[in-house]
Amino acid sequence: MHSHFLAQDRHGRDVACLAREYGSHTEPNTSYPFSSGRKREDWVTAMATTERTQDVKPRRRWRIAWLLGLGVLINYFDRVNLSVSHHALIAAFGISNVTFGILASAYNWTYALCQIPIGSALDWLGVQRIGRISTFLWGLASFAAAAAPNVPSFFSARLALGVGEAPTFPANAKAIGNWFPAQERSFATSFFDAAAKLASALGVPLIGVLLLRAGWRMSFAATGLVSMLYFLLFFFVYHEPEQDPRLSPEELAFIRGHETFPEDTSPAQASLRHLLQQRRVLGLAVGFGSYNYIFYLLLVWLPTYLSESLHTNLLDSFLYTGVPWLVATAADLLIGGWLVDALIQRGWKANRVRMFVLVGGTAMGLGILGGAHAHSPAEALVWISVCIGGLSAAAPVGWSFPSLIAPTGCAGRVGGIMNFSNQISGIAASILTGILVQRWHNFAAAFTVAAVYLTAGIFAYIFLLRNAEPIRL
Repeated sequence: MHSHFLAQDRHGRDVACLAREYGSHTEPNTSYPFSSGRKREDWVTAMATTERTQDVKPRRRWRIAWLLGLGVLINYFDRVNLSVSHHALIAAFGISNVTFGILASAYNWTYALCQIPIGSALDWLGVQRIGRISTFLWGLASFAAAAAPNVPSFFSARLALGVGEAPTFPANAKAIGNWFPAQERSFATSFFDAAAKLASALGVPLIGVLLLRAGWRMSFAATGLVSMLYFLLFFFVYHEPEQDPRLSPEELAFIRGHETFPEDTSPAQASLRHLLQQRRVLGLAVGFGSYNYIFYLLLVWLPTYLSESLHTNLLDSFLYTGVPWLVATAADLLIGGWLVDALIQRGWKANRVRMFVLVGGTAMGLGILGGAHAHSPAEALVWISVCIGGLSAAAPVGWSFPSLIAPTGCAGRVGGIMNFSNQISGIAASILTGILVQRWHNFAAAFTVAAVYLTAGIFAYIFLLRNAEPIRL
């Protein structure tokens, strides 16, 4: 028992026992110093005044998970807008598939370049400040795309969108680390990661119908308006846990569990160079990069694949596109989220559960090879659903890793490194797919390249990442 946990509440229970009561299934982690937001004494007092049982806990943290999920849903509407507008933009600007691939990748360029500095900014300034700035910027960028008169201005608007949305996933990963105990992080992460898939399931048909009725400019303006409404919601709702006036002392005590103190929000203690030299950080970056390659290939090109390779009409391709993404949403929430946390809470070894789902789900992504040789929309949808369903089950587990393996104060940086790799892969997927489709007039070569990269990612998880234990400095 740690000596600084010997304070007692008014019923005579020491705070160390209280911590065990509220974190009985938590993975021990005593590497976190106290937060600069709420004083150490205040946090100990919060622990000491906790009177509820483990089964009766406030749910403020889950409202935060819903808030983060809604934000991802909306900013992915901005992203899928481009894939839906493929034919409209080619007609409006007179461009080729290769040029469209470059336009699609523009977002990822600035998104990728911002990842490393954004990670450091998150560790320094916190999720609340960075999130407010980013949500405002991405709304403005959507309006700019709607008003773009030519290709260069549209390209610039997409670059601006990448800047605005760059903090989203590293910030969400850090927020989940701050707001949830370790045994709940996979399910909490699945809220925002599943929203990325649900955005395609809902957004492609909804935006597609709007585009067919009102034109592509109106579809971009609509997503800009929704983004601005979300900015207002985030501005007034999100706070860091130690600063949230609606977070009860009981729930704060449960969130912290076995941690000696809440997660540090002081500047990162490990340099970027040191983190890049860590084999496990590199394994996570390569593995998740291979996932994101296929994710962006399907995000940008799936409606085109269905309409051009399988000869479906444009409206049907929008509707069919929703099917694999609905499967992905369910797999993300139920397997990568709920099932992983449920097994860990029932006593299964956390490392084995996480690695099994991460590697096994990623391996199912090789189903994209079946899509390369499909001869009907139904056959293609089955293979694509297997592919994106497996990858989606692995995704929330992968996104929980930065907060699990990062040294103290470095979760934002590790998340930034991982997401930098993701966006480089997204750039490659958008451009290389356009080149291969232009050259071969089908998607077989593009899907095969994706499978090769995914195989490399699986080996990176197995031989480099290996486990979810914290990196020691």
